Amino acid sequence: MASDHSTPPKNLREFFQHERSYMIVFGTLLVFTVITVAIAQVDLEHDHGMFHGANMTLGLIIATFKATLVMLFFMHLISEKQLIYLVLGFTAFFATGLMGLTIWAMLDYPKLTTFFM
Repeated sequence: MASDHSTPPKNLREFFQHERSYMIVFGTLLVFTVITVAIAQVDLEHDHGMFHGANMTLGLIIATFKATLVMLFFMHLISEKQLIYLVLGFTAFFATGLMGLTIWAMLDYPKLTTFFM
């Protein structure tokens, strides 16, 4: 472990070093929240000629980045051992797979049936 978060800081400098990193992460989260709101106000598809769903794709990328910051710093995963990353990777893989199967099966309905959306 690079730094042990279970023990209190030994001196004032160490305390402010941890607090400083939390404030930097908090500021980054605020900036990317403002960026997300700004992207939601602009129609990238029609105004700038981008692909269909560009707003949603960009918003999900930003949300993933922000969630990663929260997990690493506020949930203290940055100082965990490698096993937790393996478990997290398997979880993300299977969650993505299940979402993909659901979307793939959404339009797979029997012939001569009606589909209301």
